[in-house]
Amino acid sequence: MDIKKLNDEGRELWNRKAKFWDGLFGDNGNEFHRRLVEPSVLQLLDLRPGETVLDVGCGNGALTRRLAALGAQVTAIDFSDQMIELARRRTDAAGLSVEYLIRDATDEAALLKLGQSRFDAIICTMALMDIPTIEPLFRAAASLLRAEGRFVFSTMHPAFNSNNPIFLHEKEDRDGTVVDHFSVKLRRYLDMPPVKGAGAPGEPTPHFYYHRPLAELLGSAFAAGFVLDGLLEPAFSAGDDDNSGRLSWSSFSQFPPILSGRLRHA
Repeated sequence: MDIKKLNDEGRELWNRKAKFWDGLFGDNGNEFHRRLVEPSVLQLLDLRPGETVLDVGCGNGALTRRLAALGAQVTAIDFSDQMIELARRRTDAAGLSVEYLIRDATDEAALLKLGQSRFDAIICTMALMDIPTIEPLFRAAASLLRAEGRFVFSTMHPAFNSNNPIFLHEKEDRDGTVVDHFSVKLRRYLDMPPVKGAGAPGEPTPHFYYHRPLAELLGSAFAAGFVLDGLLEPAFSAGDDDNSGRLSWSSFSQFPPILSGRLRHA
């Protein structure tokens, strides 16, 4: 796998669709972000006012601004200069103070220049699956965090929502009552190559997704000296289905589409 080539193409794709994602997320994120991602990350982060936080892969800054509003001193990075510019605009309009920088999460040397032992916490929300190699990020994070610092992440759940699972909807006539059954079909788990996925309905350019089974995802963090001390698997609640007839994660209350975790340096 040519990491540099994949990463460079990924940057180009994200720059091309930055405005689409900014419109999709707006100031506070889409429903998926608001219902699942943000609550699980904030619970694990347990933020205290005045703490310094690094937001890796910040996108348009929806969660970045939430942290700043809660009293954190936030530095936010993304490899897409277009995303960073859109995040700055929304943050300025909200009257919040955030340090935005263009940084590549695969560039360990560039990350280390942010400052050794500078941060109380690092977050990386819904970005690990977009990064072709995560080992440099975890190695850098071990140096960037202060003692007892934590690394909180959320990512597509590798067991249920990685590289395009197949959604199934079946109807059963059970003693005169029609019962709906929803299930997820997977063909591979341990070894899947990078694939381009649509991401969101109407997205102008598919981007790369990088599947990692749990042993690889967490093993990269363990190799950098982290231990896992918090794990959440948020899912939509039963009854959240919008009844539009469109298969979406709101219909699958038994399957968590994301995995959120908290790592601490051993």
